[in-house]
Amino acid sequence: MKNKRIIEHCPNFYRIVNFDYFEDDSITDKLIKIYESYIFNIDLHDEEEVKIVKQIDYVLGKYIDDYLFRRKMQSEILHIKIQKTCTNLIRAVVESLIKIFDRYEEETTRNIYISRWI
Repeated sequence: MKNKRIIEHCPNFYRIVNFDYFEDDSITDKLIKIYESYIFNIDLHDEEEVKIVKQIDYVLGKYIDDYLFRRKMQSEILHIKIQKTCTNLIRAVVESLIKIFDRYEEETTRNIYISRWI
């Protein structure tokens, strides 16, 4: 019952968990495992956690659809730093992934390409 309610907040869930990636792509494999682990261990009564679940679902949906974002995420994820005093490691990683996405969105919306008609 709880899982069904969680999946209602994640429209990209089945696309994410069924994503067909290369065998040697360990980063994508880990991202999907982190995603599943995080969303199925939240408290549905906590508005902040539900908001983060919706965000990470959107981010990983974008990760699957956008090849350039996938490359950016794979390079940036290697530089994530988590403090030793962190009590919830998976949540810290999820929040870092969302920050990477926010930076990516900011960079891509800043670059406006103007085509020239001759």
